[in-house]
Amino acid sequence: MTDERFLAHVTERLEALPRVQAVTLGGSRAQGTHRPDSDWDLALHYRGGFAPADLRAIGWDGEVSEIGAWGGGVFNGGAWLTIDGRHVDVHYRDLDVVEHELAEAERGRFHWEPLMFHLAGIPSYLVVAELAFNRTPHGSLPRPDHPAALRGSAPPVWRDRATMTLQYAEGAYAARGQATEVAGALATRRHVHRARGAGRPRSVGHQREAVAARR
Repeated sequence: MTDERFLAHVTERLEALPRVQAVTLGGSRAQGTHRPDSDWDLALHYRGGFAPADLRAIGWDGEVSEIGAWGGGVFNGGAWLTIDGRHVDVHYRDLDVVEHELAEAERGRFHWEPLMFHLAGIPSYLVVAELAFNRTPHGSLPRPDHPAALRGSAPPVWRDRATMTLQYAEGAYAARGQATEVAGALATRRHVHRARGAGRPRSVGHQREAVAARR
């Protein structure tokens, strides 16, 4: 099965699920930078509630989480699946939440939240970057530009977080030889990267790809 036929097949099954209004393709495959063995990153954009049991009932091999199982924030769960021998990640996206975060980003506002496997956490505007850079094989979604207000507000937030965390690590951990704690604090280098990237539209999209690559 070709990649395009595979995408059409999976999208057809996902778009038929109750409450799903759009299906997007993200990560390296949306950007055209994928390898033959790259995962497929898909997102279900739903309105008014989504039942993971409906996705589970399709019968694909893998793990399907409940809503909120990945932390309960903007990345509120999903599935790790194997379909026709290909690795597919499916992410849940609540359209009410996505539209709220888009409105917040346009005002220069965002928040940090924890996410499993990501020591530095994620910014809420990553779901806005998805809208800007993902492909939408089913449905219709906004295609926003990088909000000008966010370019001004986000970099100092990330720089401050990195500075405070590293200063604390130096004073509280390094002096006592607590190498594990120091290593954890060094994950805030991601904050410095985000401080640089938040001012450049393409870099925000690359941050989203980096999150997808770690799943």
